[in-house]
Order: sequence, then structure tokens, then C-alpha cells
Amino acid sequence: MKNDLIHAVAARHDTEQPALKQAGRISCVLALMLAGLTIAADVVPSAKEILATVRLQQAAQQVDLQGQLREGGTIVPFRLTQTGPIIRYSFANPPGALQLRLGENESRLEELSQTGVEKITPAQFDHKVRGTAVTYEDLALKFLYWPNARVLGEETIRTRRSWKLQLEPPSRQSQYSRILLWVDEQSGALMQMEGYDWSGRLVKRFEVISAQKIEGRWFLKQMRIEELQPGTNKVQSRTYLEINK
Repeated sequence: MKNDLIHAVAARHDTEQPALKQAGRISCVLALMLAGLTIAADVVPSAKEILATVRLQQAAQQVDLQGQLREGGTIVPFRLTQTGPIIRYSFANPPGALQLRLGENESRLEELSQTGVEKITPAQFDHKVRGTAVTYEDLALKFLYWPNARVLGEETIRTRRSWKLQLEPPSRQSQYSRILLWVDEQSGALMQMEGYDWSGRLVKRFEVISAQKIEGRWFLKQMRIEELQPGTNKVQSRTYLEINK
């Protein structure tokens, strides 16, 4: 019954057909952008162009998968559904959902409950998702829209040639003073991310461990999220985000 109430609340706030049309347009634009970057392989794209490609890649999926957050002996199952730019993580025990809307100029993270839809504010960014190392800000993907960004060069991450970017937030509302981001050059997929606090110390690391092919398309299989003791590089906690078929 509680899950039905949550789904009913979510349904009232979705615009499914426009989202599907938008996803179709996004897929076409993404294909053109990736083709352009491939053709101009000798030219380093700007950080703005790379981030636009990543946003389009993130918003072009149509999925309905099961997953889990795993930290030590704690396992938090969830259902991941996505219709174009709308991504939803549905949890049980207690029932609830987090919904991410990827817009052209910004993202919006919302919490769905029996009482309605509540926008996640910057004051809640450091709140952890079900007690894991993942925070609301991490799920919101706000860094993909930060205007202060530059390309540092190329590196190989798990055999994939990737662009390395440095991103800085427009204000101190973020937990992070800067983020280092590695983006797969061919697909625009996020490969690795490092977050630094306002004292310049590494505090969070995200790393894609493996991917999987589902119905002819590549999806994340396992990502490792590590919280580090500031200034020591010592891992304080390690959470795995795992997606199942």
C-alpha cells in the first residue's frame, strides 16, 4: 500500500510523453556530438563541450533495473527506472524514492513520499542516502553544470582513453571546492571522480569498476565509492553501487 501511494504521487508529477520525445531528441543530438568529437580527434574539445556530451549521455537512457548499495554487511536494495531525463531510485523498508530531473541548464533532485514531492535543497546536500557514503549532492550530479571547468589532459582509466577535467562550484553551497572528473572519450561515460573539501583535501572517490551489456547497450555494473580521511588518503568507508539485470 505504501509503495502504491509513492508511485501514485510520482505519477502525478511525471510528464511521460514529453519526456520520451525529449529523450529521442537528446539521443539524436548525442549521436551527432559524439560523431563530431570522433571526427575531430586531433582537436581537444572544451570542458563545456565534454560536459554537454556527458549530460546528454546521462539523459538518453530508457531503463528499468534492480540494484543495491552495499557497505560492509549492509545492503540497501533499490529499483532504478529512467525515462529520458527523469531518473528514479525507489527504496523499500522504509518505502521512499529519490527522483532526479536532468534539465538543459540544471538538475533537480526530489524526494518522493506519501505526503508529496519535496525538492532537495543545498542545505541537505551532505545528507547520506540510507546511511551509505553516497550523499544527496552526489546523486544530484550538480557538478555537470558547474561553469568553472577546464580540461587538464588525457589519461587512461581501466584501458579507456579519458578526458581529465577540473570543475569548481560557483558558490560554497557544495561540499566540494573542486572535483576532478574522468570522462570516456568515445562514449561520454563517467569513469572516475574525486571530490576535494574546502581545505583542498581529497575526501571522496568514485570509480567505475565494471560495466555490462543489456539488450545491446552498455550500462554500469559496479561502482565503488570511497570516503577518505582528509589529508591522509586513508579509506574511512567503502560503498558499492551495483546494478543487476
